[in-house]
Amino acid sequence: MTYDTQHRPRIGWIGTGRMGFQLAARLLDQGHDVAVHNRTRAKAEPLAERGAAIVDRPADLADRDVVFTMVSASPALEAVTTGPDGVLTLPDTAPGVLVDHSTVSTRMSALIRTAAAERGTDFLAAPVSGNPQVVTAGKLTVAVSGSRTVFDQVEPLLALLGHGVTYVGEDEVARLVKIAHNVFLGVLTQSLAEITVLAEKGGVSRAALLEFINGSVLGSVFTRYKSPALVNLDFTPTFTMPLLRKDFDLGLSAARELEVPMPLAAATAQLVASAIGAGHVEEDFAVLILEQARNSGITLEAQNLPVDDGLSPHV
Repeated sequence: MTYDTQHRPRIGWIGTGRMGFQLAARLLDQGHDVAVHNRTRAKAEPLAERGAAIVDRPADLADRDVVFTMVSASPALEAVTTGPDGVLTLPDTAPGVLVDHSTVSTRMSALIRTAAAERGTDFLAAPVSGNPQVVTAGKLTVAVSGSRTVFDQVEPLLALLGHGVTYVGEDEVARLVKIAHNVFLGVLTQSLAEITVLAEKGGVSRAALLEFINGSVLGSVFTRYKSPALVNLDFTPTFTMPLLRKDFDLGLSAARELEVPMPLAAATAQLVASAIGAGHVEEDFAVLILEQARNSGITLEAQNLPVDDGLSPHV
């Protein structure tokens, strides 16, 4: 497959949940030929207004140059690739490249890579970091592993999805990168909760502390992005505690296998489990601040202040 002004690859997209919908839309908005499948067809149909063709089966995308998948978990990825009517199941037709953006196990990723290779399809593991708001702001990041040659061919498409696309190595190592990222996400959020509650109990408003942090060398896209939730106690979910616990389990399992001590991660994993035990299963993981406050003997109130999340949309 080549990518240039004379040949724009025909794209298939499987999975139009909150993230998949936004990412497929970005490709359509750039004028690409995109055909889309989603298990619940109604969720994909609004993309037809942007020019997408909607198909009934993943197998209907088997003749596409590049097929992207973004589904909920390992069983779903298996179903849309090698299950009945999967994109890798037609006897004489298979995609040129399969790019998976889902968060799945290394084992499942390796199985799909093998199945793809048997059909002559190249496979890239490409888990993402972000949520729909991050996608809209053009700040999605992608870690990619597999053949470097294939990555170089597909990179122009991946670059349309966000601002940070990183080739991290062969085979399934992108899965480890995503897990490491999410473990750091949890540790960092717990640390933010601790210092914010410390300041509040000492008489400093959360808004003032976070404004100071965000303006210092310690400020980051993430600390700015999470500041509205911590200040105004808005825990509309972007990533829930059970999902975070799953990633801690995977990260600590990898640490045991590779004999890497991770004491901070292990301690945070226990705090995440405690918060889930206290009933925080549907809210955003920033709800860790409520458990930190409870353990510190204080009750937090929403400050109801305008707080910039640092996400200014751009193409």
